[in-house]
Amino acid sequence: MATQSEANAAFYKNLGRMYGAYTGTFLGFVVLLAILEQVGVPNKILGYLFVFFTLAVYALIGVMTRTAQVSEYYVAGRRVPALYNGMATGADWMSAASFVGMAGTLFLLGYDGLAWVLGWTGGYVLVSILVGPYLRKFGAYTVPDFMAFRFGGNFTRFLAVIVLVCCSFTYVTAQVFGTGIIASRFLGMDFTVAVYVGLAGILLCSMMGGMRAVTWTQIAQYIVLIVAYLTPIIILSTQKYGLPLPQFTYGQAIADITAREQEMLRTGLATAAGLKPHIEPFINYSPLNYFGIIFCMMCGTASLPHILMRYFTTPSVREARQSVAWSLFFIFLLYFSAPAYAAFSKLEVYTNIIGRDVTALRPWLFTWGELGLIQICGKNAVNLDAAIAACKAIAGHPGVVRLQDFVINTDVIVLSTPEIAGLPYVISGLVAAGGLAAALSTADGLLLAIANALSHDIYYKMLDPNAPTFRRLLVARILLLVVAVAAAYTASHRPADILAMVGWAFSLAMAGNFPALVLGIWWKRATTLGAICGIIAGFGLCVFYLVVTRYFPGHGVTYFGMTSLLNPVTGAPIVDVAKAMAAPNAFDTWVALTGPNAHPLANRVGWFNLNNINCGLLGMPLGFLVIYVVSLVTPAPSKEMQAYIDEIRKPRGDTILQEKS
Repeated sequence: MATQSEANAAFYKNLGRMYGAYTGTFLGFVVLLAILEQVGVPNKILGYLFVFFTLAVYALIGVMTRTAQVSEYYVAGRRVPALYNGMATGADWMSAASFVGMAGTLFLLGYDGLAWVLGWTGGYVLVSILVGPYLRKFGAYTVPDFMAFRFGGNFTRFLAVIVLVCCSFTYVTAQVFGTGIIASRFLGMDFTVAVYVGLAGILLCSMMGGMRAVTWTQIAQYIVLIVAYLTPIIILSTQKYGLPLPQFTYGQAIADITAREQEMLRTGLATAAGLKPHIEPFINYSPLNYFGIIFCMMCGTASLPHILMRYFTTPSVREARQSVAWSLFFIFLLYFSAPAYAAFSKLEVYTNIIGRDVTALRPWLFTWGELGLIQICGKNAVNLDAAIAACKAIAGHPGVVRLQDFVINTDVIVLSTPEIAGLPYVISGLVAAGGLAAALSTADGLLLAIANALSHDIYYKMLDPNAPTFRRLLVARILLLVVAVAAAYTASHRPADILAMVGWAFSLAMAGNFPALVLGIWWKRATTLGAICGIIAGFGLCVFYLVVTRYFPGHGVTYFGMTSLLNPVTGAPIVDVAKAMAAPNAFDTWVALTGPNAHPLANRVGWFNLNNINCGLLGMPLGFLVIYVVSLVTPAPSKEMQAYIDEIRKPRGDTILQEKS
């Protein structure tokens, strides 16, 4: 035992040195590939080296940190220091939506896209104030553990598992989808095959070591993703404005975008109806939906099980609080840069693509077009001949790419910016490695959350309480594999764009978890029946609204309450929106025009013109109301339980659930 303790102490003491050496090795690897590019090594080989080198490193960490101890598998032994837990949380948080989709959404929506940044950042304030430290004080392995203890009974645990699986599965599907996009582009694979290749990388990181392996892998992944995200915009900022601080040259880039927008209008490269000024608010989202997204992302952040699980791994409640602060810092590094990334990307598109002769389009564009992610003149840009033919088919086309001729999937903006800007291919490979790290890190955490809930809360707590450690961990690993394959299968069918799927996950978590978590911690009078009814009512309403508005259109459903939409090919307005959208196959027709994952229009609205991403705005208030009313008309919790709640809220004191020896 002493030898093991000494080994653990040495490991934690040398963390800084180990990850410092890892960072230096990674940067050296990037420099080596840059040299190989200069001496003529093909881009495809460089792409393979980037993807497989990083996957190999993550897999190696996962294998080296494998464990057969329950507490290590579920909560990393509760020994992760605050700084490193904050970095792991940052990686867990920096999903494909943040890395790949965030700047793309800001690119497309401009000002309106800031709602996502504000909501996700503000959510960690709620985690710190309302939820995170108190769950760590409770001492659970999973969120359903807390629900079952606080609200007494396995039925509450079961409901919490349902919420966890629904929101986490939606979220992890988006991550696997992101790995498929990256692998298919940079490895030249079919998208479906690429999805399962990405899945293999995810499983190598998490299957053997659980939370212990995921934690140390996520720290390595954060280093890769933040370097990859900042490098292109630092280079572009230096090239254009002579200052390697894109966050501070961002304003000049916005000014240049505005000037270019005016120039495109004067020269006929854009129409007034089709141009969305980058800095004008509430063009894509109504004020209700804009502020609704902010609120849903905040409350969803404080409700997502895979995020809350990270605070179960710290040595103490104090370090859980410190970990939240470090998480905010590491997340801030990327989110502070996302608007700049979008601005520099848009400036490069306006400069290097819009106005270019169709016959002079560069080859990189057709690589994305073959995947159906870039369109020219309404057709997938699979090759130069296809682009030229599509534009010639439009009467009076001038032969140059106009704004209305160019459609790019939002999930491609970040990955393609180095190519749009003409940067060396090694930068594109670096960004791909960063996007892969972001998707893998979040997918690891989500799959672990689902598998742990099913194995710990359903199998161990409800079906076989006497199961030995070996069987518990075996069941957890089998379930991890099953869930991962199911997520890959779903992602292979390209269900929606990454940001939309992530948004749904946040609203589902917000409606199902947030009322019960907050009232369970802060209101001693909340009762078991109140929590059960509140979870069913809030989560049920959210799911109902999401399903109806997404899959059953034509029943009084509009699109963001818009009174006019534009044909993306001709720029002409569609006059009768309600009639057009209620027609059979209208949504499929619109997707055919705007691309497979057209962003704001893919998210339908219904009651009160509320975007379905914001379905949590309906479910969460109902959940709070039902818990409050039902709790008042049912017997109060026992004095012992109320004493436990007081103990959870004390800054000091014993952990409620002590570890079993």
